[in-house]
Amino acid sequence: MTPEKAHEFQRFMKNRPHVLILGAGATVAAIPKGDKSGRKSSVMDGFIEKLGMSQIILDAKLKTKSSNLEDIYTELHERDDCDEIRSLLDERIREYFSVLEIPDEPNIYDLLLLALRKKDLVATFNWDPLLLQAYQRVSKFTKDLPDLAFLHGNVLVGYCPDHKYGGIIHAKCPQCGAYFQPGRLLYPIREKNYAADPYIQDNWNAVRNKLRRAYLVTIFGYSAPKTDSEAIALMKEAWGSIDKRNLEDFEFIDIRPEDELTDSWSDFVHSHHYQVHNSFFASSLGTHPRRTTVELFDRTMDCKFTKATRKFEPNMDWSMVQQLVESLVKEEESIGDNEYLSVESA
Repeated sequence: MTPEKAHEFQRFMKNRPHVLILGAGATVAAIPKGDKSGRKSSVMDGFIEKLGMSQIILDAKLKTKSSNLEDIYTELHERDDCDEIRSLLDERIREYFSVLEIPDEPNIYDLLLLALRKKDLVATFNWDPLLLQAYQRVSKFTKDLPDLAFLHGNVLVGYCPDHKYGGIIHAKCPQCGAYFQPGRLLYPIREKNYAADPYIQDNWNAVRNKLRRAYLVTIFGYSAPKTDSEAIALMKEAWGSIDKRNLEDFEFIDIRPEDELTDSWSDFVHSHHYQVHNSFFASSLGTHPRRTTVELFDRTMDCKFTKATRKFEPNMDWSMVQQLVESLVKEEESIGDNEYLSVESA
């Protein structure tokens, strides 16, 4: 390879997308003590009990012994006598999550958005509004932020069923002027037909497009459940064969055991090309914000011993976050179109 081609290859690789996929565990990690008013979130298992909604399903006399919300909702969906209960459950879930507020101090959701750039994507399965609330306030620091995709709908997001527009629930369609309608939140396990909802389908198309070109994928608090087989199939179709993904990396931010994580994602991870972290701050997003794909190339392709000199730390205040982000953005804006960024060596 000529020096010119090597230069272009490095620039291309470092500018490939980083895709971050968020599950319920990410919100739990973001507000471990609750939201601004102390309200908690929950993963799918034990969801109804933990959020005080057990009374809603009491009269259904469910046959399932599972405490997982998706299993419970599936039975409700398949029983004609449970239509009213199912509607009430959907309404209560929407009401509960709609009032969640992100704490005033810098949150993990703020930091993960600032850790990525426009070339990247954050795709979330979560209904809560924290990601969008974070986006609204960190956009004051920089407009070079990742795209967002809502894969199971969101309480703060709506869409126009007649035109391909979506946005904050209280906004209007720019084409017809009608207020956006709330999207669907709950899907039965055996009928997760994402293509039936145009807005959700567009979000999935965005994920598939980014996954095809992704250099690094981070899974944060998402268990890849077998019940969500359509979601996994859509991602797998975009990712392709692991034999052709021998340069890319997977990263997990989760408290589950490593073997459980790698088993869940065995169809996506090439050999040993993965890392497991039990904290956001230990991940590439925390240690090399806005340089995640840059650091990956420098370490694995350029054989550098990289050093995390500019990183997010727990308990940073807004002035510290702003100072760090501004220094990184300034560096990004200073390079030419044919140049590339690098990280420091140890």
